[in-house]
Amino acid sequence: MKKRWLIGCIAAIVFTGSVQVAHAQHYYVTVRPAEPVVVRPVAPSPHHVWVENEWVWRGGAYVAVPGHWIVPPRGRVRWVPGHWVHEPGHGHYWVAGHWV
Repeated sequence: MKKRWLIGCIAAIVFTGSVQVAHAQHYYVTVRPAEPVVVRPVAPSPHHVWVENEWVWRGGAYVAVPGHWIVPPRGRVRWVPGHWVHEPGHGHYWVAGHWV
C-alpha cells in the first residue's frame, strides 16, 4: 500500500512539474502579427468588462482572439490586458491577459 502511495505522489509531482513548464514556455516570433480591427459593441450590462484582443499559439503561429465582453469571475477584480514582450536575440512573445 505504501509503495502505491509513493508512486502516486511521484507521478503527481512529475505531472505538476510538466504542467508548470508548459505554462512558462514562450513562443517567439520575429515579426508580431497585425492587430485585427474589432469594433467594440455596446456592453450587455453594467457588470461586463471589455477584454481586448488576445493572441493564442495554435498550429505554429499566433492566432487572434477578438475582443469581447465578459463578467468578472468574482468580486473586486480587474482585467490586466495581454501584451507583447520583446526579448533581444529571441523575438517577441505574447503574455496573456489575466484577472488580478
